[in-house]
Amino acid sequence: MKAHQSAILIATALAAASPAVAQKAPTTVQEDFVAAAALDEKGDRQAALAAWEALEVRTKGKTRNHALVMVRKSAALYALDRKDEAVVAARAGLADLPIADESLRDDRFNAYINLGRIAESALDYASAVDAYRQAEAMADTPAQKAMVLLRLAATATFIDPPTATAAFARADAVLAATKADPTVLAEFARRKGLLLLNSGDFAGARAKSDEAVKLLGGMTEKVDLRDVSARSDAAIGALLTGDSDAARRYMAYTGAGRMADGTFDPAVQMKAPDCGGDGGLKPADMAVIEFSIGDNGAVILSAPVYAAGGGKVALEFARAALGWSWTPEQVKQLPPFFRYNIRVEMRCSMGFERPSINDILDASLEAWMASKKLTLVQFDEGADAQLLAGERAARDAVEAKDGAQSLTVLPTLYRLMKNRAVPREEKNAIARRALAIADANGVPAMPRLAIDLVILHTERTEFWGIRFAHAATSLASQLPYATDPETRSALRLLIADSDHEQHSVGSRARELLQQVADDPTLAKNDPMRVGALVRIASIEQQHGNAVAARTAFENSGLAANQCGIVDSPPHLLHESATFPEEAAAWGFSGWAQTQFDVSADGRVVNERAILSYPPFVFTKAAEKGIASARYAKSYRPDGSLGCGASLARFHFNR
Repeated sequence: MKAHQSAILIATALAAASPAVAQKAPTTVQEDFVAAAALDEKGDRQAALAAWEALEVRTKGKTRNHALVMVRKSAALYALDRKDEAVVAARAGLADLPIADESLRDDRFNAYINLGRIAESALDYASAVDAYRQAEAMADTPAQKAMVLLRLAATATFIDPPTATAAFARADAVLAATKADPTVLAEFARRKGLLLLNSGDFAGARAKSDEAVKLLGGMTEKVDLRDVSARSDAAIGALLTGDSDAARRYMAYTGAGRMADGTFDPAVQMKAPDCGGDGGLKPADMAVIEFSIGDNGAVILSAPVYAAGGGKVALEFARAALGWSWTPEQVKQLPPFFRYNIRVEMRCSMGFERPSINDILDASLEAWMASKKLTLVQFDEGADAQLLAGERAARDAVEAKDGAQSLTVLPTLYRLMKNRAVPREEKNAIARRALAIADANGVPAMPRLAIDLVILHTERTEFWGIRFAHAATSLASQLPYATDPETRSALRLLIADSDHEQHSVGSRARELLQQVADDPTLAKNDPMRVGALVRIASIEQQHGNAVAARTAFENSGLAANQCGIVDSPPHLLHESATFPEEAAAWGFSGWAQTQFDVSADGRVVNERAILSYPPFVFTKAAEKGIASARYAKSYRPDGSLGCGASLARFHFNR
């Protein structure tokens, strides 16, 4: 007998001789559900997710139970910061949860709240407003109603102020019927102040911000994150009503610029967004944003506070901060309290104002629709949220008349694709419909890409940086884009712009830009080629490669007067900045980055602060400091600028 056969016989004999092992009775779905809920309650997220996933398999085919499990699974995914998966699970669950089942209201409420929070953290305020509206319909208790109305108003402030005003009115009725904690009342007063601030009612904003400060206990030495935000809001209101002394007093009591040990230094990766581009930022636009820094030095949350230029501007500046980062050494120097709710004043950079690739693509789509005798529906001017109902009605009217797949529907879908108040998932479905109609009618590559990019940008909750780069790279390899020089180049530019390491000379972004610049199939003045050369010049400038920067800019055909692209940038003779007396009196420290031009005779002109911390404290001092600087004269035959869009940073330390 062979050895392994003997082993089998021995094992069999031992098993037969052993007493019977009691088998554990299988658990019911209800028992497993209770166990999974207990893991959630305990905070064991990984174990809870595994339990919900096991139940997902067991309940398949049982619509109500499966839907409930998917909603609970979504909450576990959200707690683990797996946001895209959380959205998919929540939508799957909500689609099948019986609306008439009152016992499921809390689950529906929580699912919509989480969808709103995910969208809000991604600065997708249109989707957040939509989710919070649906959560409000499910809210039963005063606490639920107050919480969701606060988030609805906070996000609608920047995309749909009338909706924010109405939400506050409903919240007032809820708060009047219950005994609300002063901290809750303070947060509502603060958010009302921000709505008034961004609507241009500075006096009203200041009154509401002052009310919030008083509800939190007034101007005491005690300070938590609620106090920081309320006092910072009051400082902005005071400043914009002309009371600079009160503004600095409020700011002093936030703790900003007043760390006992160390200073809050600028990030190693901290760039103001370029003027122009897809955000359409203008030099006059200004915003105050609030952000938090994670343990790894990256910005983990960013939100707008105030913008001179409207809600679109506010969100664009807040989005720019998501690409900033600090070194681990810098993070260690920051007390944890000071890493949260940091506020910075921002303006866009005029150094290398770039055309918008998306605007070029949109223009090609509009031209193609015009060639098909299609006209865009014209509406009165107004905020996107105000135009939305009319745009949806226009689409529905054309569909009823010509059919849902008719080419005549495309202009109405295009209007909805461009409306910033349309929630992400709805916009994705609209763009997919538009692409199907366009393809059926032989759309060329350029206008087709305009639609495809909307699909790409709305596919996920947080879709920028490396995620967008991967998806766009895949798209560029597909027909019709792979064989079309202009769309291939447009995608390369967009991928380069999404690369957070684009300012490295040896980066992949630099390689992509050079491919566009060297593409022999593009005309010399093709906007894609010009855009690539401008971006290359910007990268070379930042790395001190003046000759390479000048060559790239000259090849673009644009006027080359930027500081980094002249053979010999003007030599600084002297500069000085006076520490503001008020800041010194209140013990502030901080910094400001300025941008300015240098005239041919060496004088500074067009000076402006583009990044300032704390907001408003050192902005004017830095602008005055650089305005007093003098540079060596540089000869220009036409007497034009000797150097444009230079940068200088001023540190103000106590």
